[in-house]
Amino acid sequence: MTENEVKKILNVGVLLSSERSINKLLEKILISVMEISHCDAGTLYLLEEGKLHFVIMRNNTMKTYSGGDGKRPDIPPVGLSRENVCALALMDGRTINIADVRNCSEYNLSGSVKYDSMTGYYTKSMLTVPMQNRKGEKLGVLQLLNAMDADGNICPFPDEMALVLQSVASQAAITIQNVRYIDEIKELFHSFVRVFASAIDERSPYNGNHTKHMAVYGEKFIDYLNAKAQEEGKEPLFDSIHREELIMSIWLHDVGKLVIPLEIMDKPARLLPEQHSEFLHRMEVLRLLSEIDSLSGKYDDLDDLIKDIKKAEELVESVNTTKYVTDEELEALKQLTKRTYTDKNGEVKQWLTEDEYNMLSIRKGTLSDKERETMQSHVVLTEKLLLQIQFSKELSNVREWASAHHEYLSGDGYPKHLSGNEIPMEVRILTILDIFDALTADDRPYKPGMSIEKALSVLKDMAENEGKLDKALTDSFIKSHCWEK
Repeated sequence: MTENEVKKILNVGVLLSSERSINKLLEKILISVMEISHCDAGTLYLLEEGKLHFVIMRNNTMKTYSGGDGKRPDIPPVGLSRENVCALALMDGRTINIADVRNCSEYNLSGSVKYDSMTGYYTKSMLTVPMQNRKGEKLGVLQLLNAMDADGNICPFPDEMALVLQSVASQAAITIQNVRYIDEIKELFHSFVRVFASAIDERSPYNGNHTKHMAVYGEKFIDYLNAKAQEEGKEPLFDSIHREELIMSIWLHDVGKLVIPLEIMDKPARLLPEQHSEFLHRMEVLRLLSEIDSLSGKYDDLDDLIKDIKKAEELVESVNTTKYVTDEELEALKQLTKRTYTDKNGEVKQWLTEDEYNMLSIRKGTLSDKERETMQSHVVLTEKLLLQIQFSKELSNVREWASAHHEYLSGDGYPKHLSGNEIPMEVRILTILDIFDALTADDRPYKPGMSIEKALSVLKDMAENEGKLDKALTDSFIKSHCWEK
């Protein structure tokens, strides 16, 4: 074995510790051992659901190079049958070195011949090594085909190459298992985050799909931005790690809502439920007291009073859920606070209390200033809660991005009133997604959902006229149609 070949073998160990993508890693392993063994073709199989699946395939004669990008070769998997050499090597846990596939009496090689007929390739020499982890669990198979001599003729694989491949296969098996462990841990964390986010949404009968919608829109929008960059001959804005970080920020952006009182989260009207009930009860008491006074001769114009009570109820009911309170309605409410009656205990009571008036006089929306402040505190609470999570280096920006999704470029967002370049691109994207879903959602208690066209018009206005949103990103979002199924 030459010094250069020894270096290539040692380099395989370096690859195992440096490559992040499992598919790229497996491809590099296969390329390396093919170069070391001077063979024409090679395949790496992984055992999944009781079958050996083609994961990486390279064939110089057929000019077939697939699997490194994660898209597996379109070839049926190999069943765990002894007529298939790769399956036999895995089942018996031993290396199989065959000099001539079609002139071998030791093994049933009908499976290999069958696959040759499917691919149009001619297999002669073959070296097959099983991959097992430290516990002896079967993971897959490395298989090399058609070793070449110095003149380019097919020859058997030397025995020393079997030892090399066994060493590489052993290291590869450990690496594959480690990567799978890492993936399992990551998926556990991601599933926890998804459950966490779903719990936040499901906590309220409203807002039930907000985070899920945003995550879907976010993934599609990222893909659009990457494709747009590629069309322009630029590097993609998001690699897989960057993409994961932003999507994680979306899933966790509303985690602070876990501790916002439901009576504020779910407030469908200006009056609190108990205030609404108390007002209606007061009107009923006033009606009954008036009827009693009328029967006892203390009150003459009962019909007019009953009409006034009904008008008061209708006014309060209308204002309680209206989108916007007019000056005329405010004045009418103010007049109700000036009307009084005497209860059975002799106490003078207002038709409409000051607290009720203050709630009903909220011009837009259903939240008072104090309630809105409490609601807006969810971003501060998001940051506080996420500080308790030890994020990996790849997810180190999640807390910052998630807790800033209500900041505007104009500086009038919250909670830190960031502006301009203080707001990262990722936050700008998150903000656009959040506003769009909030505008179009049809499950909010305080407003009906907007049409897509109207919502996009609002976003455009916020970007171009109000300076709140990033113009370029807003324009890209509108063009992406990422909300479409």
